[in-house]
Amino acid sequence: MDFLRPAGWEDALAAKAEHPTAVPLAGGTDVMVEINFDHRRPAYLLDLNRVGDLFEWSVGEDHVRLGASVPYTRIMENLRTELPGLALASHTVGSPQIRNRGSVGGNLGAASPAGDAHPALLAAGAEVEVESVRGVRRIPVEEFYTGVKRNALAPDELIKAVLIKKASGPQQFSKVGTRNAMVIAVCAFGIALHPDTRTVKTGIGSAAPTPLRARVAEDFLNAALEEGGFWDNGGIITPSVAKEFAALASAACNPIDDVRGTAAYRRHAVGVMARRTLGWAWEQYRATGTTLEGAA
Repeated sequence: MDFLRPAGWEDALAAKAEHPTAVPLAGGTDVMVEINFDHRRPAYLLDLNRVGDLFEWSVGEDHVRLGASVPYTRIMENLRTELPGLALASHTVGSPQIRNRGSVGGNLGAASPAGDAHPALLAAGAEVEVESVRGVRRIPVEEFYTGVKRNALAPDELIKAVLIKKASGPQQFSKVGTRNAMVIAVCAFGIALHPDTRTVKTGIGSAAPTPLRARVAEDFLNAALEEGGFWDNGGIITPSVAKEFAALASAACNPIDDVRGTAAYRRHAVGVMARRTLGWAWEQYRATGTTLEGAA
């Protein structure tokens, strides 16, 4: 196994173009585990830890630009207001040591359906910025996942950043695991209210071959909120609406039985989390409008 250590981004792109099978290494929280257990033996490791741009973020008028290697700890400390759903999800990642090393870019590169960042990215509305020596392109996050641990990257491309819409309303995240910490999700659910567009978006993790949105559930809820004038009157969402939303979110799943849980349990748990996170987010909206203090 050869170890490539580019000094900057352009060098990294050149190395990836020359060695398309090279596996990027940043936090190493997934890659090194696979190597240590001999589940993966790449010919080349591409160490990106000297590429400073990947560890930076910026807050614009409408979006946050998050470098691919920004660790979860920095999101929790600095972006709670702009990205409350992702900050909540970051709290559930591994241990403090993992949160200090792991990143959203790493979650995307691994493309595991159980990655904690995925539901929050789907619900918030994110794009993945990828680059090669051939140029730059942006991929909507829901199109980035192509299969179990597979993504839309071309062999010569690297993830440079994630562009995430700044929260205009409350966001929530919930995760079920076999214990309270340092656990891979049995299933997870994210929700984001977007009062500026009067829409709700969702994200489901570890309940299908890829992370996904519950689009039918979203369409139902968006219509119910609009028809009932809820965005304007701040009324309490009726139990029948919440129950149907939960049922439709559960129906969006396509889970498996494995050592962490059964398919039936995952469907049930996603429905419960959908109902609960909707309730939490809507109560916050009713109480504070679009104020996001304390959301994460």
